[in-house]
Amino acid sequence: MKNSYFDLVYRVTAAIPPGRVTNYGAIADFLALGSARMVGWALNKCGHLNIPAHRVVNRKGELSGRNMFPSPTMMQEKLEQEGVVVENDKVTEFKTLFWHPGDYLNQDDYDYEKDT
Repeated sequence: MKNSYFDLVYRVTAAIPPGRVTNYGAIADFLALGSARMVGWALNKCGHLNIPAHRVVNRKGELSGRNMFPSPTMMQEKLEQEGVVVENDKVTEFKTLFWHPGDYLNQDDYDYEKDT
């Protein structure tokens, strides 16, 4: 399937620059498909791919996906390696570091195509 939902989520996630974060809802809104929960489900299934899922947090900046990583501290460790400060499982400068796909990506490059 060309441009499947999971593929689109992975492409948007791969575009998040190091040291920046976004949330599940921003990806869902940008793709205009599904919900924040569906984005989380897709990212939960990307373990075998080189996708920076650690850069996607919940709407409050919390590391809600941390338990999906091989260790519960890996998400925080990866963010901190990129200069993101995390305290109590939350990005401290969330609003400053927030990256919205719609501000940086061309919507036309992320069209969903169903199998025909």
